[in-house]
Amino acid sequence: MPSSRLILLAFLAPLVLITVSCSGSNYGERNEILVSIRDQKILLVQDGKPVKAYPVSTSKFGVGSGNRTNRTPLGRLEVAKKIGGNAPVGAVFKGRRRTGEVIRPNAPGRDPIVTRILWLRGVEQHNRNTMARCIYIHGTPEERNIGRPVSYGCIRMKSKHVIDLFRRVGVGADVQIIRGSL
Repeated sequence: MPSSRLILLAFLAPLVLITVSCSGSNYGERNEILVSIRDQKILLVQDGKPVKAYPVSTSKFGVGSGNRTNRTPLGRLEVAKKIGGNAPVGAVFKGRRRTGEVIRPNAPGRDPIVTRILWLRGVEQHNRNTMARCIYIHGTPEERNIGRPVSYGCIRMKSKHVIDLFRRVGVGADVQIIRGSL
């Protein structure tokens, strides 16, 4: 019987490797997020093919990785953490924790982080401080401003779009933030 165990292990080992190395939400998928500063858009690429585009808002202070600059970092990053998977649409987050408050899109006078958070980690020398700077892809109630650079460094999305993106990407998914067009 030991030989049947070896055959089973030989069969299961590649499946375990696929599961561990996968950054998408389904086995074998490889998801990448491309963010264009010029276009104010995210393009979701799955297994090397464009899947979906979403409008976004990046920093009103431009691009860069300096501490306390409120700029959107450029370059290669990855999704370090996903926060809020079961939160309702419009759930408010403070310090990455739900406050219990839920606000509707375009509520006057409010601009908190809402709905979902994809916390980014820089993987290049110049953007390694991205996670410490608390740069996220997240929902915003200021949906009327999506498509224009109005954030304080993060990448803002409409709640319905960030829910969809959150569902499609996993921790470790590649993120590229570029100045140019998609």
